[in-house]
Amino acid sequence: MGALTGLKVGFVGGGAMGGALITGLVRSGRVAPDQVLVSDLSPERRAHLSQSLGVKALADNRTLAREAEVVVLAVKPAQMRAVLGEIADLLRPEQTLISIAAGVPLESLEEWVGQPVPVVRVMPNTPALVGEGASAYALGRHAGERDAERTEALLSAVSRVIRVQEELLDAVTGLSGSGPAYVYLIIEALAEGGVRVGLPWKEALLLATQTVLGAAKMVLVAEEHPSVLKDRVMTPAGTTVEGLFVLEERGVRAAFMEAVRVATLRSQALRLSSSGKGGKE
Repeated sequence: MGALTGLKVGFVGGGAMGGALITGLVRSGRVAPDQVLVSDLSPERRAHLSQSLGVKALADNRTLAREAEVVVLAVKPAQMRAVLGEIADLLRPEQTLISIAAGVPLESLEEWVGQPVPVVRVMPNTPALVGEGASAYALGRHAGERDAERTEALLSAVSRVIRVQEELLDAVTGLSGSGPAYVYLIIEALAEGGVRVGLPWKEALLLATQTVLGAAKMVLVAEEHPSVLKDRVMTPAGTTVEGLFVLEERGVRAAFMEAVRVATLRSQALRLSSSGKGGKE
């Protein structure tokens, strides 16, 4: 909480992810609503955030850049260069600039800023929308521990947070960035399996969803290796070991490992392309 005390936190972009961060930050009590600024092109979005959370909504990015000590860039990657071009002359070394735009490297962000302002690149994921995200961040050349503390204070309002070197953010993208889609596929498949053996869809979906949620929480709370928890569910010649045998026989474990690998490679290719180093895709 202390890292953001008394600071103005500004969000350029109040869409889905920006709005989730604003909501989590205000509701966590880490900042007061009057410490938060948000600029957005949509009058409806500005009105919604202002009325529902009490934050200051602006139509002007430059006013936000002047007033905020922490500036969160929550715009689409294709918009990033134009947004930074608009506000770069107002940015200061005492500020912290945090980008949550996927695939835009620190090198490009720092080039577009054009001065020694601390820049942090973040890879969040969509469960941040419900306060259960997984986020990783990397520091730019001019960023230090003060900026790391500000970033963690911000992100931890809606997610678990880790710090990595920038070259690992592609792996983060392949695992936790894309990972929610993998888990939705698991939930859907489990529920359809339940329907196949006679359960109504609604009940099957509830059981599948809660099972995934509960199992994930067990890993976090018990702090034991997943294989230990898995073994506790199995009994000799029981139902679980029969199901696990089929999953191993069909290569499910290898398929998920490969999914993370190819998603990581795709993230690398997109990053290189966005920085002008990757040639044609």
